[in-house]
Amino acid sequence: MQTSKRLLVLIAVLALSYVSQPAMAQQVPTPSQSRTNAGSLTFEQGAAAFRRRDYQLALSIFQRLALNGDANAQRMLGIMYQIGLGVPRDDAAAVSWYRKAADQGNADAQNNLGGKYYSGQGVTQDYATAANWYRKAAEQGSAGAQFNLGRMYDDGPGVPQDYAAAVSWYRKAADQGFANAQFNLGLMYSKGQGVPQNYAAAVGWYRKAADQRFAEAQYNLGVMYAEGQGVPQNYAAAVSWFRKAADQGFAKAQYNLGVMYANGQGVSKEIVQAHKWVNLAATKGDARHREFRNALESKMAPAQIAEAQKLASEWIDLSDIIWDPSP
Repeated sequence: MQTSKRLLVLIAVLALSYVSQPAMAQQVPTPSQSRTNAGSLTFEQGAAAFRRRDYQLALSIFQRLALNGDANAQRMLGIMYQIGLGVPRDDAAAVSWYRKAADQGNADAQNNLGGKYYSGQGVTQDYATAANWYRKAAEQGSAGAQFNLGRMYDDGPGVPQDYAAAVSWYRKAADQGFANAQFNLGLMYSKGQGVPQNYAAAVGWYRKAADQRFAEAQYNLGVMYAEGQGVPQNYAAAVSWFRKAADQGFAKAQYNLGVMYANGQGVSKEIVQAHKWVNLAATKGDARHREFRNALESKMAPAQIAEAQKLASEWIDLSDIIWDPSP
C-alpha cells in the first residue's frame, strides 16, 4: 500500500518536515530583498544574528526594522513569535506581524498567514480566508503556497473540492522542485485523480521527490517496483528504496524491508535482518507489525532473537547520532 497525501507547514529557516497542517515559508531573505533604512541597522545584521541563534539581538534588530515598515523583518518577527525564539510563543502576535508584511505583498508572510487561518492558531480558524492568503502568495510564485492551495482543492476545505485544480497547483510547485508537491502529484497520477491514471508518470514524480530524500516518496517508489506498477517489477530496486526510507525511520518502509528479508525478495533470505526491521517498525505502534514480528519469533532460536534485537538497538543508537538536531 502506498502512503497517502499530506499537508505541509513550512516556516522559514529551519527545514520543517511533513506535518498535517499548511506549508509555511521559512528561509531568511537576502539583504537585497529587504529595506534597511532603520538608522545604521540592516536586515542582514538581524539575519546573521538569527542564523547564529542570537535571538535576542535578532529580535531587537528586526523590531526596529519592522517598526520602520520592513516587510521581511515583520515576517521574521512573526516567525519568532510563532516558534518562541527570543520571546514567549505568541500566535496572536505572530498573526499581527505576518499580516503587516502580507499587506505589503510579502508572499512568504501571506503564505504563513494563510497557515495561521488554516490551523486556527492566533486567529479564528477560517479555511476560506486561508485559501485567499495562499492564493495571493501562490500567484506570486511561492511554491509552498502553491502546494498548500493545491492541498485545499484536493481536500475541499475553504474551496470546492477540485482534483484538476489541485493537480494544477501541485504541478506549479513541483516544477519548482518542491518535494511535497512532487510526491502529491505522483499520488494524483497513481490514483487517477484530476488526471488520467498513469503509473509511469506517478513513478517519475515519486522519483523526483525521493531523490530529495523524501521518505514517503522513497517508500512509494519501492512499492511501485515491488508491484511492477509503472516500472518493470524489480525486487532489488524495491529493497533499495525501502531501505532509504527505512533508514530515515519510516515505519512502513522498515516493515516492508523486513518482509523482503523474510521472503528473500531482492535480498538473501535472512530472518535476523527481517526481525530487526519489523521490530523497528513495530515500536511505532502498528499491531500488524507486532503480529508479524511475533510470527517471525516463533520460527527463531533465542540466540537469533537476541541478535536481531541487538541490531535494532544499534540502529536506534546510530540514528540518534545521525539525526540529532542539537548543535
